[in-house]
Amino acid sequence: MSRNIIVAGGGILGCMTAMSLIQRGHQVTLVERGQIGGHGQGEASWAAAGILFPLLPWAYVEPVNRLAVASMRAYGELCQRLLEDTGIDPEYQQDGMLLLPDYKREQALAWASQYGFSEQAAAPAHSFAANLYDDPMWLPEVAHVRPPVLLAALKQWLLQQGAAILENTELLPLAAAPESDRLTRWQTRAGHDLEADAFVMTAGAWSGLLLGDQQPLPIKPMRGQMLLYAQPPQQKLTHIVFREGFYMVPRRDGLILAGSCLEDVGFDHAVTDDMGSQLAAKAAALLPELADAPILAHWSGFRPGSPDNVPTIAAHPRYKNLYINSGHFRYGLTMAPASAELLADLVQDNASEGELAAYAYRAAE
Repeated sequence: MSRNIIVAGGGILGCMTAMSLIQRGHQVTLVERGQIGGHGQGEASWAAAGILFPLLPWAYVEPVNRLAVASMRAYGELCQRLLEDTGIDPEYQQDGMLLLPDYKREQALAWASQYGFSEQAAAPAHSFAANLYDDPMWLPEVAHVRPPVLLAALKQWLLQQGAAILENTELLPLAAAPESDRLTRWQTRAGHDLEADAFVMTAGAWSGLLLGDQQPLPIKPMRGQMLLYAQPPQQKLTHIVFREGFYMVPRRDGLILAGSCLEDVGFDHAVTDDMGSQLAAKAAALLPELADAPILAHWSGFRPGSPDNVPTIAAHPRYKNLYINSGHFRYGLTMAPASAELLADLVQDNASEGELAAYAYRAAE
């Protein structure tokens, strides 16, 4: 049965959730407090590096890996479809990732075997970083995208499919309502009521705030900072490199992303000289030519922090027609396609209890 559904939050999770719902025949209105693909208030989707891999997946629980692996294997076809349908290229690149010690090699090998990933001890001959440390690990199947361009492609696809997109529209936190097990409307800060048959929360770090006093989620903003460099003329980065929480990602336009960090500072999206210096030192340690290179940009974004990085993909405990798809912490992009599919199955009552159990609604204490 087709329903009118409001999706609150226009990041990558929100856009992919809207896409999955439209593919199931629903009418979707996507509500975004800023511009889809915009930045300036710490939006994680714009700020992300675009890595389609949970960095050290063997350090995470199975529910995270379940969504991440399924999504990673869906991205190539998804990006190709977006390119064909919209003419916008999300810049999907399967360049591989080089892991440098210490990454718990035995655990890594066991994970690669369990999930069917190719692990090669020898990195490509052109990988300069492989010579810096003993015992690197090369994962050739790891890919990345350019998040702002992916968002542009998703937005265009949604418009072509007839979705309504309300940008610069801020929703108010849910207020205490009369005793009812269903929402009928959600008020905007401008005083308008948005009515729908069902509502989906995909507002990332802001999801907990929007739920107000209605069983708030344990989601909080965790700031990450990023640097941007030009490729050095002599030693070019051709694949993702990761070491001890720090990564560098080559973009198709000849630039390099370098990050990141985890800072529990609330909704303060300022960048800091101290963290910028720390990130620059790590970048130079892996690619010495960056030591004297200018930093072209320095920005931050808020991840929706949650316990164990496990998202909430569930119906609200009070409102039967309010659904949550949020709390993916560092891996909203990585887990987005599978999370969107599971949420759409939930809305249509096609998801099993076994599939949903790990992502159940756990209210903040």
